[in-house]
Amino acid sequence: MSDNREWVDEAWQDVIQKVSRKSSKIGANFPHASINGTYGLADPHWWTAGFWPGQLWLLYRDTKNESFKEIAEECEVRLDKVITDYYKLDHDMGFMWTLTSRARYTLLGEEESRRRALLVANLLMGRFNVQGNFIRAWNPWYEGNQNEGWAIIDCAMNLPLLFWASEETSDPRYKNTAMKHADTILNHFIEADGSVHHIVRFDPDTGERVEFIGGQGYAPESAWSRGTGWAIYGLALCYRYTGKEDYLDAAKKVAHFFLTNLPDDYVPYWDFRLPEEVPSYRDSSAGAIAACGLLELADNVPSTEAAIYKRGGENILRSLYDNYGAWENDQEDGLILSGTGHFPENSNIEVPLIYGDYFFVEGLSILKGNKGLF
Repeated sequence: MSDNREWVDEAWQDVIQKVSRKSSKIGANFPHASINGTYGLADPHWWTAGFWPGQLWLLYRDTKNESFKEIAEECEVRLDKVITDYYKLDHDMGFMWTLTSRARYTLLGEEESRRRALLVANLLMGRFNVQGNFIRAWNPWYEGNQNEGWAIIDCAMNLPLLFWASEETSDPRYKNTAMKHADTILNHFIEADGSVHHIVRFDPDTGERVEFIGGQGYAPESAWSRGTGWAIYGLALCYRYTGKEDYLDAAKKVAHFFLTNLPDDYVPYWDFRLPEEVPSYRDSSAGAIAACGLLELADNVPSTEAAIYKRGGENILRSLYDNYGAWENDQEDGLILSGTGHFPENSNIEVPLIYGDYFFVEGLSILKGNKGLF
């Protein structure tokens, strides 16, 4: 198809039709990765809990399909028990309640959803380490695990909940906290060439940087592609909310690294720095996330620069649609194939991932003239 609008509209209709067919099967649950065609369901506290209801809200905004709305609302209610379970909450609160409560409040004006989102913003702000100026990542994975000094690049995408909370309450504390963390990203996560570290460990008492940790990337000094996508989109959003040029400049630097290292079909490998002996699986989710970030960048730079970012985002999304979509396959719950969840742990390799599906749908929605939910 030659016209950009035509393929976007075709893709959008394919998404609506497939989600309509699959929504009754998935229901008000929390899919994570599709194994042998079926989305496995995670517990409500798992970090991906917001992406299925978020996808439904994106589609509801366009279609006004009441079944999408009802499922998304039920998912939000199911998350209430997580809010009061201190042990299950971590830095990904922003993902979870931005795409559920904040989305519902924005679209429908529901006061109860606003209350939930503001409460969670306070809980997220409570994870801020004032010595190191970072939001702590996970909780201990096992008894004796000491990861209280860990910060991760993924958290860049959780900051919009704090920026939004400042706008809603006229209280700058949330914004200030988010900017402190964003400044730490600039100072410690991004290398001169635009590559990005997944995990940085700080001394939790002094705030001193101790080491880089490979995490879901191949190695501490490699370049995990999904983390690169988180950085592009997260920093572009930080610029949108603050107007601080340093965030825009960093997002552009990371974007150029990402675009320069893409293969011919525009869908990245799971890490940009892999030895020849390591399997170079694609990560379609990294492509979808980065595409949304590139489109956000295109909206925030002069028109003379915008084309490179918009074209990059469109190329990725078009390739995902044409080459990685599962539109006619009713034996497959996912929308987009070939995601790589966590290669070092041999977990969810070459499968659809709910966050890849979400950001693909958000990217299409942006191309249709809408904003994403962040």
